[in-house]
Amino acid sequence: MTDPASLGILAFEGFEELDAIGPYEVFQQARSAGANWTVDLLATDERTTVTAAYDLRVEPDGVLTPDADIDYLVIPGGGWNDRADTGAWAVAQDEPLLETIRTLHENGATILSVCTGGMILSEAGLLDGRPAVTHRGALEELRESDAEVIDARVVDDGDVVTAGGITAGIDAALWLVEREWGREVAFDVEDEMEYERSTDVYRS
Repeated sequence: MTDPASLGILAFEGFEELDAIGPYEVFQQARSAGANWTVDLLATDERTTVTAAYDLRVEPDGVLTPDADIDYLVIPGGGWNDRADTGAWAVAQDEPLLETIRTLHENGATILSVCTGGMILSEAGLLDGRPAVTHRGALEELRESDAEVIDARVVDDGDVVTAGGITAGIDAALWLVEREWGREVAFDVEDEMEYERSTDVYRS
């Protein structure tokens, strides 16, 4: 049996709960349906808990580091449009963390952003010249960058996948499951979750 792929979800202070927990549910359900990967919540530094936007507290499984052996990385949003002291805006000002994300991508990780997590990728330069989407409240800012804004719920550009606002992360996660593990696995997850996903996917 081959070693499982590694999927990490970045859990930073102020992340939007559903941006991360929705995909987490999908990915863990996919494991039960046959996807051979591990799923971990990864903090930005050593800590016992991370507090999300609406005060949900989670216990991370580890820390995101530049040398992490990771195949997929999910970047949630939250706190961008109000320029909060915690959340996506704060992460986008953290150059060492942006460099970690760039390094992981350069080393072969597929990056999936949800909501204004796409703006973090934009600040990291990972959307330059690429099709992408983000939460509608930040689309004008994304248009001012070097990204090509696409009117779709999920935008798949191979090693970078971006999703629109909040619940779109569930659709993006299901799309990634289908892309990597097949339609039957994705359908099993949809059925178990009683979720009818959007087919509004742009694939370059």
